[in-house]
Amino acid sequence: MQTLTPRLTEAQLALLPTEEDIAFYEEHGWYISQKVIPDEVIDAAIQGSEKYYRGDRDYRLAVESGFSDWKPEDGDNIVRNNEFVSLQNQQLRLLALQPIIGAIAARLARTTQIRLLDDQLVYKPPSKKRQSAVGWHADGAYWATCSSPNLLTAWIPFHDCDETRGPLVVIDGSHKWSGLQDIRYFNQQNLTETEQKFYAPGRKITKVPMTLQKGQVSFHHRWTIHGSYSNYSTSPRLALAVHLQDAANHYRPFRNHQGKEIHIFDEVLCRKLANGDPDFSDPKVFPVLWTEASS
Repeated sequence: MQTLTPRLTEAQLALLPTEEDIAFYEEHGWYISQKVIPDEVIDAAIQGSEKYYRGDRDYRLAVESGFSDWKPEDGDNIVRNNEFVSLQNQQLRLLALQPIIGAIAARLARTTQIRLLDDQLVYKPPSKKRQSAVGWHADGAYWATCSSPNLLTAWIPFHDCDETRGPLVVIDGSHKWSGLQDIRYFNQQNLTETEQKFYAPGRKITKVPMTLQKGQVSFHHRWTIHGSYSNYSTSPRLALAVHLQDAANHYRPFRNHQGKEIHIFDEVLCRKLANGDPDFSDPKVFPVLWTEASS
């Protein structure tokens, strides 16, 4: 399986977040990059997504069920959600592992290394009537066995994305709120109804759409509440969410409020440590995008 050499050019180094940008991210829980992904990489990823949707795979997972993975028989009039695509398709892998994505994430998380955690390819069909929203959620609520508080997600639209095309939307500063461990409403499309759960004294709900041009990437903290609007344009909306882990992240056992042991699918794919714990640094499943020595 081909991987990238995590090196940045001088031009790319100039695109990294400044200290002021990092402070903004730490305060607000999100950040929008300059144009950092070349058009040809995204165009190749579009071709890769079409290949993936046809059922063609460049690589096979050790376990091929138990995660979200839209197939043609599921129908065309729904939101398609396919996980772990960069472990199965070369063009999508090339996009997900861009070193510039890792370098930006490392700056924002103040870490010396960024590894892949997993990813999601999300397609929204165009419609002026059909709901294609993604419900409010915090990524961290799905990562209970990840130890680090600094995990983050890069969101990469494959085209210009304005508010009509169903962009990602974050709730500004929500990563600082408490009690987010159960914010898992990904499939609840009524954003207004779910939003009522967030009102509390001292909280201000400010929604910020990630309206990006092709080649820009948005980043959000693992506890930043986010969702996405329906696609009311005349064109499909296609994007890749790349979930990222910092150097300090490792597996930790976790039990929910009822005492039930919780696991995430990533644990099934990776090798085990000597003590039997999943190894969240397994390079076959969690390849490195960037390390401090790479700059």
